[in-house]
Amino acid sequence: MIVPVLMAGGSGTRLWPLSREQYPKQFLKLLNERSLLQNTALRVARLEDSAPPLVIGGDAHRFVIAEQMREIGFDQATVMLEPEGRNTAPAAAVAAHYASTHFGPQALVFLLAADQAVENTPAFVAAVEAAAKVAATGKIVTFGIQPTHPETGFGYIKAGPAAEHGAFEVAAFVEKPVLEKAQAFLDEGGYYWNGGMFLFRADVFLDELKRLEPEMHAASLQSWNHAVKDIDFVRLEPTAFKRCRNESIDYAVMEKTANIALVPLDAGWDDVGSWTYLGKLPATDDAGNRVRGDVIVEDSQDNLVHASTRLVSLVGMKDTVVVETEDAVLVAPRERVQEVKKIVQKLKKAKRTEAETSPRVYRPWGSYETVA
Repeated sequence: MIVPVLMAGGSGTRLWPLSREQYPKQFLKLLNERSLLQNTALRVARLEDSAPPLVIGGDAHRFVIAEQMREIGFDQATVMLEPEGRNTAPAAAVAAHYASTHFGPQALVFLLAADQAVENTPAFVAAVEAAAKVAATGKIVTFGIQPTHPETGFGYIKAGPAAEHGAFEVAAFVEKPVLEKAQAFLDEGGYYWNGGMFLFRADVFLDELKRLEPEMHAASLQSWNHAVKDIDFVRLEPTAFKRCRNESIDYAVMEKTANIALVPLDAGWDDVGSWTYLGKLPATDDAGNRVRGDVIVEDSQDNLVHASTRLVSLVGMKDTVVVETEDAVLVAPRERVQEVKKIVQKLKKAKRTEAETSPRVYRPWGSYETVA
């Protein structure tokens, strides 16, 4: 049994102003008529022998998560609420406790972010099912994304010798490189992007966590054992959970364990980490512009324009990102759009609400909008 675990607690600051802390990118309909969370849930549902997904998120987003799951017919999905964000290692720990309790110690936990995009779903399913065979033997599997360009925003994984079921041993984890180093990785070959997706038997992961991070193992187990069912949600016990160190699964376990394997994934994956991703979508005109909403362009090439509430027009612009929402407008050169997070930091420092909320606020019964 594969238990998909969708981590939906991120803030998505690099997609500001559309993504806000109270309504981050995983809930946005950026690619089609469904949100990134909904697309991810539907994608993992294609796996054979998969359980209803477990979605891990924060209290502030609980009703949005539940409603988006209901919209796509996932009424049996479990929504687990973290008392506060503690990075991916504690999330993996409570997910493994959950899977072991409900599906048995040898249940396979498939841990992934809820806000990623995949173009080729059949290739994605094939890679995960191959990884499941490896994980069933007792290996912790990490997925290596086939790189398409020298990316400096991801960590890399160097593949070692080949193993069974199309997997490889892991030679090394590499921190985010500078551009020259990233290009050298592509030229050499055998390097993959670290996409933050993992597949493992619940008991195998918990054994490694107990060996490497005994305090986190104990605290996560206590938090799970004292979790409370609250209508449609599972609330982790907060005191114990907050004792978990704020750490990624990579640093806590993956870079320290020898019991690990790599399965390549070549399925058009992207983390939708900034507005540059939407530049990879098909152009909407012959000049290479990609526009959404009420947009008019004149003598402009290779721009990305997203209009939410009003007409946006461009004249004589090139390689520019323009994002318009009810209460904010972003304009940036495409090569500097990653720096949007600096704007969010300045908004937070100034205690401005635009960093966290938008005029429309979502509640269990619907939404309300502040007009003045």
